[in-house]
Amino acid sequence: MKILLFCLAIGWLLCPAQSPYGTPEYAEQTHFDCQQCHVDPTGGRLTKAGEDFRDDLKARGLYRPLKSYQKVIRLIIGYLHLLTAIAWFGTILYVHILLKPAYAAKGLPKGELILGWLGIILLTGTGIPLTIARIPTWETFYTTRFGILLSIKLALFLIMASSAAFVTFIIGPKLRKRVSQPSFEKKGKYTLEELSRFDGNEKRPAYIAYRGKIYDVSSSRLWVEGNHGRKHLAGNDLTEALRLAPHGENKIFQMPLVGELLPVEGKMEKSKPERVFYFMAYMNLIFVFLITFIIALWRWG
Repeated sequence: MKILLFCLAIGWLLCPAQSPYGTPEYAEQTHFDCQQCHVDPTGGRLTKAGEDFRDDLKARGLYRPLKSYQKVIRLIIGYLHLLTAIAWFGTILYVHILLKPAYAAKGLPKGELILGWLGIILLTGTGIPLTIARIPTWETFYTTRFGILLSIKLALFLIMASSAAFVTFIIGPKLRKRVSQPSFEKKGKYTLEELSRFDGNEKRPAYIAYRGKIYDVSSSRLWVEGNHGRKHLAGNDLTEALRLAPHGENKIFQMPLVGELLPVEGKMEKSKPERVFYFMAYMNLIFVFLITFIIALWRWG
């Protein structure tokens, strides 16, 4: 509650008492293009028509430009908001393109969990005052082009944040419980599903399979918590992945041999929590592209 009140206070600080100055909403109401009032369509220096409009507002006491310190505060908050969005979206793209969602399918790693929630908190904390400073009335959200696009963007963000909470507090514990239930006794031969439990997380052994053999990489400094270069994860068959590795198979053979990988009989079905996790992961990826497209419409559409 204190954080929300702080964000509202900052928004009020940035928001003039009245704000009927030149905006995309004004252009839509008058059917004028931005070039009618601005030399540059993106804003800035005014044309003669723009100066006349500003002087008319001044005469009626409706012109409330931001003060210098308000502009500085808005710039800092806007910069932090943009920087956080880049980091958050970049992490989502990195996980999907390079690591693949399977990277977190056994439970979200703590590092990514902290980074994700920090991004959500910062985007919310900076987005509230920026929205208050930019939107004068509730009607703006559904009567103007800018407001409608902002409403869609906010809805997508809220869905992403809600899915993050659902995965963190409901799906994540189920995924971790499923992995931690079985015992980890050495048995010599393992199915691919059994191998997946040896992922190196939470003090579990880290096993990998290569060409039908299973190796223990738990003691390797290159496999901390079952993670090798943030690209390869323990608990998987890495036979195909080694073809793209910068080293040869001799590095694998140096690890202790602990068993054999049994042939896969049919397709291994994903559990319900895993299917929900994959659905939300790809849904958020689509939302990233949609939000980016909305920002492009604001700027160039």
